[in-house]
Amino acid sequence: MRDVVEHAKAPRGSLQHYFPGGKEQLVAEAVAWAGRYAGRSVRRSAESLEEATPGNLFAVMVSRWREEFADAGYDAGCPLVATVADSAALSEKLRESAVAAFAEWRKPLVEALEDLGVPPARTGSLAVLMISALEGAIVLARAEQSVAPLDAVVEELRPLLDGAVDKRRRRTAQL
Repeated sequence: MRDVVEHAKAPRGSLQHYFPGGKEQLVAEAVAWAGRYAGRSVRRSAESLEEATPGNLFAVMVSRWREEFADAGYDAGCPLVATVADSAALSEKLRESAVAAFAEWRKPLVEALEDLGVPPARTGSLAVLMISALEGAIVLARAEQSVAPLDAVVEELRPLLDGAVDKRRRRTAQL
């Protein structure tokens, strides 16, 4: 909490004013922000596709982490994973915050997959697969100090994701 106050260059008492729930509230709000950010990132990724395919959508999502690691090193990670790994078992509120944040990320991904022609019966499970693969690759990339895990998940998932498209349902005009 002291680090947050110092970083914000704010009086210590202001932290209690804005976060009366203390550290748990601060972390929960940060996790909620991360979920909204991830959802917006999916939408931006879908809008930026030159060739609109599920595999390319995933590649763009992963490329943002490649850029992050190239620019800032391997210290960055996803706050959602950190919250679940470090705090969710100790706090029901933080676990619920993480669940909601992942839902904020998953919803636009499900919508984008459907717009790309994936049948609705598969969009939810493929969104979970994409998020899980990306999160796992981020953890491995940090541990190995290498983007190789990021490249591997794109290479392996691209054919599976693109193979899920029902060519008759594809609605690329919406992207």
